[in-house]
Amino acid sequence: MSIGELAGRANVHLETIRYYERAGVMPEPPRLPSGHRTFDQSALGRLRFIKRAQELGYSLAEIREILRLRAHPEQRCGDVCRQARQKLKEVNEKIRRLRSIKRALTRMTSACSGDRRIRDCGILELLDRETKS
Repeated sequence: MSIGELAGRANVHLETIRYYERAGVMPEPPRLPSGHRTFDQSALGRLRFIKRAQELGYSLAEIREILRLRAHPEQRCGDVCRQARQKLKEVNEKIRRLRSIKRALTRMTSACSGDRRIRDCGILELLDRETKS
């Protein structure tokens, strides 16, 4: 299939596919005598794998490593499991930080009724106070 057909079937922009090739997560496909890329079904599967991994928060570097490990199907999956545990740890830390941000924003929005003048805005006062700490 052509790059445009692959992009359509995977629901990505064709520049995304080119970028993934440059990033090393999609192998460079064979080319027709005309120079156009030609992709097979495995490229579609790999592209969908990459997108799913990204949805779970994996970076392209992490995906590249997972794909490198995947190239050795006879090995044990401990490294992949360790990566998933590390990703879970990162997600839990992000959740902790987001909860902290939520608490701060809740405090800030309760300090402002929205009907004061800007110079008397409780949110701006809290931001000034919290950045000086």
